[in-house]
Amino acid sequence: MTLNSEEVLDIIHRMDRLIPDAKSELDYEDPFHMLVAVMLSAQSTDKQVNKIVPALFEAFPDPESMSQVTAQEVEPYIKTLGLYRNKAKYLVSAAKDIVDKFNGKIPDNRKDLMSLSGVGRKTANVVLSVVFDTPAIAVDTHVERVCKRLNIVPEDATPVQVEKILMEKLPEEYWSHAHQLLVLFGRYYCTARSKKCYEYLEDV
Repeated sequence: MTLNSEEVLDIIHRMDRLIPDAKSELDYEDPFHMLVAVMLSAQSTDKQVNKIVPALFEAFPDPESMSQVTAQEVEPYIKTLGLYRNKAKYLVSAAKDIVDKFNGKIPDNRKDLMSLSGVGRKTANVVLSVVFDTPAIAVDTHVERVCKRLNIVPEDATPVQVEKILMEKLPEEYWSHAHQLLVLFGRYYCTARSKKCYEYLEDV
């Protein structure tokens, strides 16, 4: 049996006491910067992304400037990241979509965000949650691992199922903050190598 809504909420409250002021660790100045940073963070750490984005955004500060170059021109700025060739293609293609379809503005809904090249459900949910303050839960490897280890979701749940279960078990006003807490708890406490998870929450 997985935890019920009351028990899940208790865990989120405990995480909140353990990790006060939980927020995204990606550096960004505007919606475009956040979208790019999240796209770059796949198979990379937030620290790695934060290190390279200042030079990238100095060269290409907005969708217009990025839409006018080739992927090969973007590659040198992001080559320290995993999958950098694919990411460069997606960035340029997404920038063109933003300029052509959305007048250079980042869409503020999931359907339009996911129509952009290289933007999946997780990336769209992060942007909605962090930039537009829209209740959303993005499920990355940290969120999935924590939810399974703490018995919030079944062991065989897919990322989309994890998202759905969390949305069912938590009030909507908790979704975005719970996402940040689960990410940071997975990143710094309930890590892939750690055998402990709930122990960190017992005394808070």
